[in-house]
Amino acid sequence: MPLNTIRTSLVTTKPVLSAAIFGLMLGMVGCSNSSTTEDSAETETTAAGSEQQVANEDGATSADGQTITIYSSRNEQLIKPLLDRYTEQTGVKIELVTDKTGPLMARLQAEGQNTPADMLLTVDAGNLWQAAQQGLLQPVASSVLEANVPAKYRDPKGQWTGLSLRARTIFYDPSKVIADQLSTYADLADPKWKGKLCLRTSKKVYNQSLVASMIEHLGEEKTEAVIRGWVDNLATDVFSDDTAMLEAIAAGQCEVGIANSYYYGRLLDEKPNFPVKIFWANQGTTGTHVNVSGAGVVTGSDNPDGTLKLIEWLSSDEAQGLYASSDKEFPVKEGVDESEMLRSWGEFKKDDINVQKFGELQTQAIQMMDKAGYK
Repeated sequence: MPLNTIRTSLVTTKPVLSAAIFGLMLGMVGCSNSSTTEDSAETETTAAGSEQQVANEDGATSADGQTITIYSSRNEQLIKPLLDRYTEQTGVKIELVTDKTGPLMARLQAEGQNTPADMLLTVDAGNLWQAAQQGLLQPVASSVLEANVPAKYRDPKGQWTGLSLRARTIFYDPSKVIADQLSTYADLADPKWKGKLCLRTSKKVYNQSLVASMIEHLGEEKTEAVIRGWVDNLATDVFSDDTAMLEAIAAGQCEVGIANSYYYGRLLDEKPNFPVKIFWANQGTTGTHVNVSGAGVVTGSDNPDGTLKLIEWLSSDEAQGLYASSDKEFPVKEGVDESEMLRSWGEFKKDDINVQKFGELQTQAIQMMDKAGYK
């Protein structure tokens, strides 16, 4: 997919790449198993200067004339309202470059210290962990992030932080299934669900992270048995995205499936009577699997201080509320009001695992899914 650049400023801060480097950049293949978008295509920093003035209690500052360049795999329509709000408050101009995570990471590798990027904004802790392992993100120290974001949603070395939560849970057709029949992810491997289960492809990082969490909780042998059970119970071929999988349940193609909750929320916005219900998995055991979208300061950034200020603002009450209302994601900061839609789904126990585990166990999860025949 060609890079899509949304320019909110004509200011540039770094030299243009040579044609040779740019050609190399586009030719690189990055992290094919973990690259992801949000099924539609899915920022800010300023060097803290003496003329900056505090604009609000959450730490936004006035920095007219400064620009932050963000490489983002987030859906532009979802993230741009937050970035526009920051620009309104601070005067900081933002240049947003969107693509899948894999190509963006390959581009950062090719550009090295000459990158125009200041921030990497992406989905899933597995992707963020991988970017840090490749040396694409630099460690930062922030008392604001430490206060706003629980440690289990941050890199212990400060190379990235979660900014919103997404729950990956069970969905079902209420005309064929009652909630009392549902319990855990592992239970979907039971033969009672044979020919009734729909899943998204294992090639997407969301399922890789879910399986990684199961490896941590259940161990290798039991997790592999669960995956084989899932494959045996499939009603049809795996789907390329969660939206298509949820629509298959609504169409009667299957009765149960696993998806990220925000896809369901977006479908409800379009179709308030969408005939599928949400069920919070693993409430009697580990809790529902949750992951993060998040960001880090790029190693080659010319403006790490300003970029950190933007990331800090994205963890503020104001920005966290926008994530909940606009993106249908859960706030990563505790105590922030959720949207009416999120509250309507009921409270639930979240898995307490440190999301860094999703990256550490990602390769093992991919190999296990391949071995079990989960495509």
